Order: sequence, then structure tokens, then C-alpha cells
Amino acid sequence: MLNKRKKKQAITLLEIMIVIFLIGLIGGVIGYNVKGSLEEGKAFRSEQGIEKLHDLLLMEVANGVPMEELLREPAYYLKRTGLVADANKLLKDGWGQPYTMEADGLYDVTITSEAWSKYKAKKNRGAPASAQEAR
Repeated sequence: MLNKRKKKQAITLLEIMIVIFLIGLIGGVIGYNVKGSLEEGKAFRSEQGIEKLHDLLLMEVANGVPMEELLREPAYYLKRTGLVADANKLLKDGWGQPYTMEADGLYDVTITSEAWSKYKAKKNRGAPASAQEAR
């Protein structure tokens, strides 16, 4: 009988480098797409937060709380409603920055987010600055 030895095929350094390069390239593309999705999620959270905050503050105004007092201590009045689990979290946009709230007459409030406005301006070039203006 003949003794035949099978040759082992070794992976060359060049092949390993090509595989690592391709994995890095695919990872970069996926990372770039995920970053865009995260920004969209933050923008969505901010828009929904503005609308929810606006509605809750107007409910408190309807219950007789003066607008100036409401804007001075919004976290207290939001907790008092019992409809908000974490008032301090609701008072921040998706990027973690506090909303800017200004009285718009006696019975309305304008809520804006600087980071959300910048995102919308970059995305749509000249979008409205607040969710109320977008309606």
C-alpha cells in the first residue's frame, strides 16, 4: 500500500487581511445606518414628548393652575397629575436636553427643543421649530 499524505491547505496572511478588511467594511456600513436610525428615534421621542407635555400642561391650566406657576415648577404639576411615571424624563428631549417652555398667552404654552429643531433643520432644511408649529 502506498502511503499518501494529504497536504494541508494553510490560510495565507493576505487572505486573512482581506477577510478582516471586508468585516470592517460591512461593520462600518451597518454602524452608519444604525447611527441614522438612532437619530430618527431621538427625534421621534422628542416630537412625541413635546405633544404629550403640551397636552398635560394644558390639562393643568384647565384645572386652574396659573400658567406662570405651572412653568415655574412643571415637574411638580406633572407628578401631581398621576399620568406621568417620571416627570423629569418627560421634561427632556431625546438627546437629554431640557425643553424650552414659554407661555403663549394665558392658556397656551409653546414647547421647543433646540436639538430637535437642529435635527429637523438638517433633515428637512427649514422645518418648523416646535411640534405645535408642525401641526
